[in-house]
Amino acid sequence: MTPEQLSEVVIAAARAAVTDRGLDPAPLPPTATVERPRNPEHGDYATNLALQVGKKVGLPPRELAQAIADNLAQITGIAGAEIAGPGFLNIRLDPAATGALARLVVEAGAEYGRGTLLRGNKINLEFVSVNPTGPIHIGGVRWAAVGDALARLLKAVGAEVGTEYYFNDAGSQIDRFALSLYATAKGLPVPEDGYHGEYIGEIAQEVLRKQPDALGLAEDQAVEVFRVEGVALMFAEVKSKLTEFGVHFDRYFNEKELHDRGELASALERLRAQGRVYEADGATWIRTTDFGDDKDRVYVRSNGAYTYYAADCAYYLDKRQRGFDRVVIMLGADHHGYIGRLRAMCACFGDDPDRNLEVLIGQLVNLVKDGQPVRMSKRAGTVVSLDDLVDAIGVDAARYALARYSVDSTIDVDLDLWTRRTNDNPIYYVQYVAARTAGVSRMATDIGLSRGEDFDPALLSHEKELDLLKSLGDFPGIVATAAELREPHRVTRYLEELAGSYHRFYDNCRILPRGDEPVTDQMRARLWLNDAARTVIANGLGLLGVSAPERM
Repeated sequence: MTPEQLSEVVIAAARAAVTDRGLDPAPLPPTATVERPRNPEHGDYATNLALQVGKKVGLPPRELAQAIADNLAQITGIAGAEIAGPGFLNIRLDPAATGALARLVVEAGAEYGRGTLLRGNKINLEFVSVNPTGPIHIGGVRWAAVGDALARLLKAVGAEVGTEYYFNDAGSQIDRFALSLYATAKGLPVPEDGYHGEYIGEIAQEVLRKQPDALGLAEDQAVEVFRVEGVALMFAEVKSKLTEFGVHFDRYFNEKELHDRGELASALERLRAQGRVYEADGATWIRTTDFGDDKDRVYVRSNGAYTYYAADCAYYLDKRQRGFDRVVIMLGADHHGYIGRLRAMCACFGDDPDRNLEVLIGQLVNLVKDGQPVRMSKRAGTVVSLDDLVDAIGVDAARYALARYSVDSTIDVDLDLWTRRTNDNPIYYVQYVAARTAGVSRMATDIGLSRGEDFDPALLSHEKELDLLKSLGDFPGIVATAAELREPHRVTRYLEELAGSYHRFYDNCRILPRGDEPVTDQMRARLWLNDAARTVIANGLGLLGVSAPERM
């Protein structure tokens, strides 16, 4: 029995307790909070439902708790329930009900852990979105790992998710990029505010291979060639590197599309219809201070040019018009000041910033090797790139390391730690369980041992077996919480705890026979539990975009 199933049972028991007394069950929530108690001696699970709703339904909490306990005692799979304190309820499961979870997990397979918490939600998730003027830097790599994991989590709990990468392929940064390519191709110094690094030379040479006559054109025409070809090459490289990193976007959206389709003008008219537009100093402004912004924002400059903010407005509106109920945008730490202006923008369109918009801010990432910070990449110039990280520790370790911490915290990725083949390396520790469980299954097959259909879950009664079963039962709740709170790191920490539970089970509970020892029903039961652990490890790693190897 999973915590989710137990939650439904507790609510049903509470509903019966209330209605049997002629009281209105309407105040009861749809689900009950069911958690493992801090002290295992208090039971398998605990709930504070009676404390939450006792007064609302017209019963003292302890009286309601006793009534729930009496009803739970009649349910198959529950050994008993005891009242604690002012109305807490400690619940003990029958060993067979606990052990039956192993079969449930194995038979559910890849579906175990998935749910319906966000069914009906249509979410647009934009992440990475670095300018196409250089390789993806380490901050962008963090968003690639976290954003992709979050997309997987949201889908796992029923949301319809569209992932999106926004290319800022218009504006001054592209001008500087094109001029940097042109200067490098001509053998001239790169402009002071231009882009540096070996990749600029590489792209400049590739442009010349594609357009060998470019340098013979007038300067403005030549720069335009380098702009168009250079951005296309950078765009292709970014897409290729993200694909190699296991990140696939449903849509790559170019800022230039907004300009070409006249969407900035359309968005302005929508804002004007909302009464949020005014003219001052020859410019067109949006009255964002009406919704808490620290200042009003310029939409069209006095010279007639649209601002970056105008593109942000048009892009947000475009997403909403494509049917997304919620727009989630992941930004780096240097964009913290954007939260207020984006929320005000959302409100100016007549939307609810608390329902239709969500801005996530991620902190910085530092690479450390031999105890010293890794400060720059030779190819990328002043930043450490995706390639640098993957070359150092591999895709799996990179994705896991970057998703392992809350995005609210700055992290140091120790390259020495993440390449060790020891248990102090978190990804090794977890993937080793994937390999070990697969190895047990292979060896069982080799000796003709199968799980069989006559599975007696009550045989899984050893303390370490029960601990592992409880850990497996926690997985659906972890997935739901990680998705709801936008915190993929909860999955990594859970997997590490699960790995520890499996190792302790493996060390204390022999699964396979030795020599000519006969196969027992208990061994078959333990093989079910072994395979259940493999299923959950694989499902959890899959949510992070990390492999579950069969051998290491």
